Amino acid sequence: MDGVVLRSISFFVFSRTASAEVDAMEKGLIGRKLGMTQIFAADGASVPVTVIEAGPCTVIQKKTEEADGYNAIQLGFDRKRQKNVTKPLQGHFAKADRGFFRVLREFKTRAMVELEPGQELTASIFEVGDFVDVTGTSKGRGFAGGVKRHGFRGGKACHGSMFHRAPGSIGASAAPSRVFKGQRLPGHMGDARKTVQNLLIIGVRPELNVILVKGAVPGSKNGIVVIKNAVKKS
Repeated sequence: MDGVVLRSISFFVFSRTASAEVDAMEKGLIGRKLGMTQIFAADGASVPVTVIEAGPCTVIQKKTEEADGYNAIQLGFDRKRQKNVTKPLQGHFAKADRGFFRVLREFKTRAMVELEPGQELTASIFEVGDFVDVTGTSKGRGFAGGVKRHGFRGGKACHGSMFHRAPGSIGASAAPSRVFKGQRLPGHMGDARKTVQNLLIIGVRPELNVILVKGAVPGSKNGIVVIKNAVKKS
């Protein structure tokens, strides 16, 4: 589907869509990163965009301040077969009676919303011009050195230098007799939860449950992301 979606939206002219009934809730959906492409603005400028399959997400549980101490909605995304679901989760999903899902995420709300278990949310809750924060898991880079992990300049590349990409001195001598915590050293890189804020939605395709956000989002293709209202724009 990825190639079909990307090709079909490359030269698509997007229009503002009508928002759904989720007005009292901070907008949020679970999605899947399909990849990146470009669209062209009215002045011919090329705009890089990330294509995200946003939903459909099913309301699995509704938490209230009286029962749970806070207001929240739990959403499910990406259906899976019953035989691959544990018995406790089967009981949890049975309350909504809308099947079984691979991904569950919770979205806190300041106000109680008119949503009940079993209802479905789609990409149409977002509109062109909205700003969102997108959270995902960054690409894993394995064990990386200081040059790649921290952007160290390194030594000279000429022959005979004997110092190229090593970290170099990392501490003092006899006075502390130790290496201070927090030194930027080689180590595991990537595969971490990251959030990119204030991304502009410049396209919504409700019939495909696809939204386009300007710029890049964390993770690889087909990675799971969470899309929420931009906290710094609200």
